[in-house]
Amino acid sequence: MSATLHTDSLPSSAAQPATPSLRAYDGGMLLLRIVLGLTVAAHGAQKLFGWFDGGGIAGTGQFFEMSGYPSGETMALIAGLSEMLGGLGLVLGLLTPLAGAAVFGTLVNAIAVKWGGGFFAPEGVEYEVLLAAAGAALALTGPGRIAVDRFLPWLRAHRLAYGVAAVMLGAVTAGLVLLIRN
Repeated sequence: MSATLHTDSLPSSAAQPATPSLRAYDGGMLLLRIVLGLTVAAHGAQKLFGWFDGGGIAGTGQFFEMSGYPSGETMALIAGLSEMLGGLGLVLGLLTPLAGAAVFGTLVNAIAVKWGGGFFAPEGVEYEVLLAAAGAALALTGPGRIAVDRFLPWLRAHRLAYGVAAVMLGAVTAGLVLLIRN
């Protein structure tokens, strides 16, 4: 008796390996982009406009100065714009590698500010780590097919190199900002 499986007697669906559903992938990427993007954009709105019980530029600037950053209001503006534009870019799937890198870089700084409180919330960094990882993951994978990037010739076919370059840009920029922190 042979141990070989003869596929001719099996239904055709059992003989062929399952292929992943691109619709499922695209739907999952869209959901992740929308939830992450709106969450981060809302944090940007807190910093920029004081919405959602945020401090606005002045209040957030004071927080940045207390956290060791020079020019607190300028840093609040940079962080707010990075979060707002990065978040909205993710929602739309527009310049997704750069939008994900903006989220990643901003969250690296948030992790540095909160570091020392352990991993778990409320004092820990688990929330910030999750958001940073999701931003980097979207930069690396691209937005899926339900995105504005599909209409941009140079981003229509996302390349891993774009994502790697964007994440590296976010990491270097975050590192430079951390270097000026006291």
